[in-house]
Amino acid sequence: MDKLVCHCFGYTAKDIEQDLVEHGRSTLIERIHATMKAGASQCTTKNPSGR
Repeated sequence: MDKLVCHCFGYTAKDIEQDLVEHGRSTLIERIHATMKAGASQCTTKNPSGR
């Protein structure tokens, strides 16, 4: 099983690697920030640490 890196958005280490290969940089953080800015983050319910 691939290691889950981001509980809130369900991103794994493999997702990050694939994003780097496809885009030459990680765009996942941009997606995370956009979602959080829109108020759609579920970190408090999905992340075990509540962040």
